[in-house]
Amino acid sequence: MDAASTATGTGTGTATGTGTGTAPTLEDVARAAGVSRATVSRVVNGVRNVDPAIQQAVQRAVATTGYVPNRAARSLVTRRSGAVALVVSGAGADTGRVFQDPFFGRVVSGVVRALRPRGVHPVLLFADGEADRAQVIAYLTQGGGDGALLVTTDGRDPLPGLLARAGLPAVLFARPAPGVPLDWVDLRHRDGGALAARHLLARGCRRLVAIGGPEDVAASRERVAGFREALAGTAVRVAEADFTLDGGEQAMRALLAERPDLDGVFAANDLMAQGACLVLREHGRRIPEDVAVVGFDDSGAAVASRPRLTTVRQPVEEMAAEMVRLLLDRVSGAAAPDPVEVLFDPELVVRDSA
Repeated sequence: MDAASTATGTGTGTATGTGTGTAPTLEDVARAAGVSRATVSRVVNGVRNVDPAIQQAVQRAVATTGYVPNRAARSLVTRRSGAVALVVSGAGADTGRVFQDPFFGRVVSGVVRALRPRGVHPVLLFADGEADRAQVIAYLTQGGGDGALLVTTDGRDPLPGLLARAGLPAVLFARPAPGVPLDWVDLRHRDGGALAARHLLARGCRRLVAIGGPEDVAASRERVAGFREALAGTAVRVAEADFTLDGGEQAMRALLAERPDLDGVFAANDLMAQGACLVLREHGRRIPEDVAVVGFDDSGAAVASRPRLTTVRQPVEEMAAEMVRLLLDRVSGAAAPDPVEVLFDPELVVRDSA
């Protein structure tokens, strides 16, 4: 007997798809989908080698009938919890900043969208200190989640190494430190910085500055390095900020004080670019006529900004979905023994600011 079949007769309420007043069964789903009961069981239990068209038919039938698998019984068969940990590490005490940053919202959206059809749920955890990291390891080793999707904002974060040493399935959003054998996804950040530089040069900008993120974040370093390299040795003043709107404003004020004749700005994320635009307008600079501005990420801030930001797109939702795929492959044993690395290409999105 498969785990899903034990749900027969155990549901509560009236099933929307059967009209009998009883909980829908695996057989009800099979009839609605036009497939065998065994095929429904494979889809419900997350078996991966099922034709995508059949998966979709079964998922539609599950939604139509209102069938709900018995997760406790299913976990006895699959030895999986049906949940994964989405861990945000390195955000410090200011967790409110995480929810305000469009980047994290896009990660969550991509993860939820990729997990939902597989019947797996994300559990959001924060890990900022030694005790928090210990709780994440304990949660996973005790079976609370089948693995971890880790987003870290600290280049020196010890959590990836702890997960690897514990032998826990985990996928990292960003390249791990050398010697940490985890699967990971990342962007070719240096190429993105170069795209921004070439676009500003093509507009005729010659007095260029940049607003970088924290120096200990590899993505920020790579974006600024790519920007500088594409300028072929031209001296570029870089102000470091913290990836926030306020940080972008402060950095822009400092850059204007040092280089009042600047005509092009590259910011290593969209929130800082938005902050830069606010300050430039305060100083009477027209965007893009007097100063062109390019951001990075193509987040909601890029569209909400006035003028709308020209930016380098990071396909965060697609990257998050790839993290899910890698993790579920690792959990199911379908992944290769060696760590898997996936790099995405950036894309320039031209709007009004440059």
